[in-house]
Amino acid sequence: MPLLTYTMEYFDESSARLRKWGVVLLAATGALWLWFAVLLYTPYTTDQARGGPADCDSRFFTDRREANELAASGGRCEAERDWPELLAVLGASIPTAIAGTALFTTGMTSIRMNRHVSEVVRAITPQNTAS
Repeated sequence: MPLLTYTMEYFDESSARLRKWGVVLLAATGALWLWFAVLLYTPYTTDQARGGPADCDSRFFTDRREANELAASGGRCEAERDWPELLAVLGASIPTAIAGTALFTTGMTSIRMNRHVSEVVRAITPQNTAS
């Protein structure tokens, strides 16, 4: 029985470790989504080639044309935060979200299965009932 207890404790510790790594990766995913929202919704300033800094609207609330068209005509605001950069930040969150979800789910399921097995073992183990 001590070997079984040791095995159950080791399994429980490794499952908890998986769950913690899943939480860390999901937190990283949340940070990437937060960074995407900051880039998308906040106004910013950029240096112009002539004349100093320029205040720029956020990419979400602007009513200007595409960045590629305005960059050709000398507009720095649109070229500074173009959609591909924003989508790259959002796209980087996909692998971390998938891995974090898989690790967290595996860890939680393993912990629950370990607790179930330990209850079954306790139920079928003969009780030492001395009268």
